[in-house]
Amino acid sequence: MLGSSDVPLSRRHDLAMLDLDGVVYVGGDAVPGAPGHLDRVRGDGMRLAFITNNAARPPGRVAAHLRELGVAAEEADVVTSAQAAAQVLAERLDPGARVVLLGTDGLREALTERGFVPVDVEDDAEALVSGYGPDVLWRDVMRAAVRIREGLWWVASNRDHSIPTAYGVAPGHGVLVETIERFSGVPPVVAGKPERPLLEETVRRVGGERPLMVGDRLDTDIEGARNAGVDSLLVLTGVTGLAELVAARPEERPTYVSADLGGLSEPCASPELVDGEAVLGGWRARSEGGRLVVEGDGAPDDWWRAVAVAAWDHLDRTGEVLDTADVAIASTP
Repeated sequence: MLGSSDVPLSRRHDLAMLDLDGVVYVGGDAVPGAPGHLDRVRGDGMRLAFITNNAARPPGRVAAHLRELGVAAEEADVVTSAQAAAQVLAERLDPGARVVLLGTDGLREALTERGFVPVDVEDDAEALVSGYGPDVLWRDVMRAAVRIREGLWWVASNRDHSIPTAYGVAPGHGVLVETIERFSGVPPVVAGKPERPLLEETVRRVGGERPLMVGDRLDTDIEGARNAGVDSLLVLTGVTGLAELVAARPEERPTYVSADLGGLSEPCASPELVDGEAVLGGWRARSEGGRLVVEGDGAPDDWWRAVAVAAWDHLDRTGEVLDTADVAIASTP
């Protein structure tokens, strides 16, 4: 079941940890309405943190890009997996420790911020940290893999298998992580979502006693929130659509669902489930012969919530994902 809030989420939670691509912007453009929605919740007293698994861009550069899109953001509002990786290192190494850098500027800046000395792959070091870097050389990857197999401690910024680019979806850092892990037989400590360090580092830097993770990906944003023990809001402006939502595993299911960031400013009601039918705000969703059937009328957010609850109930009872081929998605007026 979904969670329920009789007050706007911006008043129930004091910190929104916002994923970027698919939540605040898509490609080079802001998600429609996102700047206004974020200004509104700031007016309610909610803190905003912009978090990303991408370790390549330093926080200042990310903040500058957000301001170009009309989103108010300062460098201190941005937390990256590179910073989370540096914190993981700091829990074991002393300042001044030499760390092999297999990545780019964002990771280098995070290391020096914590007092570490980034070194090349051939140099003496106490650890190795890796992150997305399009200019990382294969010879350095090979040397790093050998050193990891020989016992050098390894921290990876994330395991994302894909990354959006101007020329389409391309292999992400997770592909490199998998390659090194298969060769060396050594799994890394992972800092980014869905592991806990990035969300914990965000709370440490930005503050907040009642954080809310806001994301568009079930397997990183939402599962990461569950791993960290915090509530989550899934928005449907990114990679998750109807097919992904109805197939969500229990660990990928959000606390709340909304069509977009406007859901932060509103209460979130949970559907009533009666004999396999989810009812909310004029919508009735149920399974018929393994197919999803939705009837009624009402707000788009209520449509998504009713569908999610009916689909998950069916999946948990039968082990089968509902067929959604004939379903017309409720649109925002």
